[in-house]
Amino acid sequence: MKHLLNLLAAVALLVWGTHLVRTGVMGVFGADLRELLARSMRNRFTAALSGIGVTALVQSSTATSLMTSSFVGQGLVSLPAALAVMRGADVGTALMSVLFSTDLSWLSPLFIFVGVVLYISRTATQAGRVGRILIGLGLMLLALQLVVAATGPLFDAPPVRALLASLTSDVLLEITLGAALAVLAYSSLAVVLLVAAMASSDVVPLDVALGLVLGANLGSGLLAVLTNAKSAVTVRRVTVGNLVFKLLGVALAAPFIGLWLHSVRPYVPATQVVVLFHLAFNVVMSVLFIGLTDWVAQAMTRLLPEPVEPPGNRRPRHLDPSALSTPTLAISNAAREAMHQADLVETMLIGLLEVIRRDDLRLAVELRKMDDDVDRLYSDIKYYLTKISREALGEAESRRWTDIISFTINMEQIGDIIERVIIDIEDKKIRPHRNFSEAGMREITELHARLLANLRLGMSVFLNGNLHDAQRLLEEKVRFRDLEHHYSNTHLERLSERTTSSIETSSLHIDLISDLKRINSHICSIAYPILDSAGALAPSRLRASRLGELET
Repeated sequence: MKHLLNLLAAVALLVWGTHLVRTGVMGVFGADLRELLARSMRNRFTAALSGIGVTALVQSSTATSLMTSSFVGQGLVSLPAALAVMRGADVGTALMSVLFSTDLSWLSPLFIFVGVVLYISRTATQAGRVGRILIGLGLMLLALQLVVAATGPLFDAPPVRALLASLTSDVLLEITLGAALAVLAYSSLAVVLLVAAMASSDVVPLDVALGLVLGANLGSGLLAVLTNAKSAVTVRRVTVGNLVFKLLGVALAAPFIGLWLHSVRPYVPATQVVVLFHLAFNVVMSVLFIGLTDWVAQAMTRLLPEPVEPPGNRRPRHLDPSALSTPTLAISNAAREAMHQADLVETMLIGLLEVIRRDDLRLAVELRKMDDDVDRLYSDIKYYLTKISREALGEAESRRWTDIISFTINMEQIGDIIERVIIDIEDKKIRPHRNFSEAGMREITELHARLLANLRLGMSVFLNGNLHDAQRLLEEKVRFRDLEHHYSNTHLERLSERTTSSIETSSLHIDLISDLKRINSHICSIAYPILDSAGALAPSRLRASRLGELET
């Protein structure tokens, strides 16, 4: 029992080390890796090369699959290009298995020592996150040593050897077992390294080890499908298409296990036989199948057609739970959903003027119901963001996390204000059959047009973080406030002239332009994080001189 626990602990340590490296690399280089993938989609060959590089860094073809799938879901890349990336991703993880199979045991204590020093002394910095990566690498190397040490005594037991010997006659069972291990460990790389270590200790026969390796490859494709099971159809097409390639590859390679052993075994150690088979399998399959990406993409489009959603469906579109394991990707998804929420608020704001002009009660009811959707999106985005690991976020991503929360709060509050304004219009204008004066209506229309332009500018500032646009937005706050004061005074002048329509709608008119000013304040607050991070925001006003320096 003790030897079994030692082996399970070593396997767990290997899986945990892989997880630390993957999340650490995504935290430090995640945004750059996503940009590299996006820029490499010009053709299938550059896409495959980028898949090799990205996967070699994150040590997880599943993580690469999540990033690539998100691009397809956003419509940024085509499905054939994404499938080409996955062909390279499989080669990337195979290259890492070859590297880790060499004798790097001397690096383990060095990586762990340096990593712990960096992580403890500079936790919240980039150096601290690099330390986390080094700890993960050190733990992986240490775990491989522990696996070799623990398997010897355990597998000397006759019952265990008899059990393993029973696997030699059933390649299908070996593939199934390897796939199950890859899914359970959430890492095909960890399983391949484990199998290689066991083969080097003569714990499992080489032909069994190669069958397990084929299963691990199949399991990595199955894992991506399971991880994206609840994602949009466009996202699932990538993972299902990748699984199809893996199924074809395993079916073609299984009959050649004996030929590989006969050709390679006399010349290389057992460990290298396993990892080189893993590498050769992925290289050959990628070369053979990269020309079939268009065909498989067409097949996936027919197999997984996009469902026809009813018009007006306002459920969350981009909050993919499978992306939570890749924090930078999850942040991007949350930002896209925040823009969806802002689109609904824009629709409500446009409809508000129509309600005022046409006294449309039916539209008023629809707009008030839309506020429930805005509130629901706010709750969904907030909950999604709380599930993102803050430790894995870099400084820029942490700021973006905060900006998204702030933006969605402002959108939710704007929706609430619009709802209250519509209720006032129903009660004080539509049902009593009252109308604003001609001059009053012009003022409201002018304020509304300016407000709508500011909302669109605020959405641009949130999306792009442009400093000049943030400055313009905050300057609009002062202009809008002055305009509101001016229109309040002109309304009082109309009251003094005893204008009947102005007297009847006086309370509503004053409340309305005041509420529009409040909406504008929420919109303009979108600029604060951008200006503050640039050092261009004084405690109570814009630091004009500093802004001038930044612009020059």
